[in-house]
Amino acid sequence: MRIGELSRSTGVPVPTIKYYVREGLLPAGELTHRNQATYGESHQHRLRLIRALLDVGGLRVAVIREVLAAVDDSGRSLHSVLGAASDVLIRPTPAQGSAETEPERDEVLTAARARALELIARRGWRVQQTCPGVEALAVALAALDGVGLDGFAVVLDDYAEAAEAVARADLDFVSGRRTLDEVVEGVIVGTVVGEAMFAALRHLAQVDRSARMHGAGAAGPSTGPAPAVDGA
Repeated sequence: MRIGELSRSTGVPVPTIKYYVREGLLPAGELTHRNQATYGESHQHRLRLIRALLDVGGLRVAVIREVLAAVDDSGRSLHSVLGAASDVLIRPTPAQGSAETEPERDEVLTAARARALELIARRGWRVQQTCPGVEALAVALAALDGVGLDGFAVVLDDYAEAAEAVARADLDFVSGRRTLDEVVEGVIVGTVVGEAMFAALRHLAQVDRSARMHGAGAAGPSTGPAPAVDGA
């Protein structure tokens, strides 16, 4: 297909496609004449992946280039490629303490990292210490400490068990896709959209749990009236 057809089939404007080619995100088409090139199904898949990384993942072009380089590296395993794709979605922010000095915050964060690594060891997860998720978890635990909710960490294994179930669902879903581009796209879109979906499901489950524990007519974690619950 010509670049105009590629644009119409993907919804990506021609100038944007040319920009992706210049930036090395999209392979150039096959030249058929001096000023004409043809594009195939692989270009459609790659454009869809680029748009997922940009629009859903919110990634910068330079980061997308790194992810795509991993996808195109035939020497990397699927596990390594998926790791490169999913790692970029974990963006831990430094823990903030209202009354803590810098050394105190560092001490809290160091202790939180140790707790994160203890959890990983306890669950038997095959995760390297340099995985961005380790730091993201440590920052979250440190934040709980900073607001006096360190006791919340007693449910950490419950969260980990739920995360294992979600991870199984995620990876089982993308494993049925045809191409590596589609697998990576599924991981990116599934992770970002899945976070929003899981947050909504968690809210609904909290409302249900509150209704069962405190009565359907009691005020629960919802701005509206508590829902009727069968059997409550």
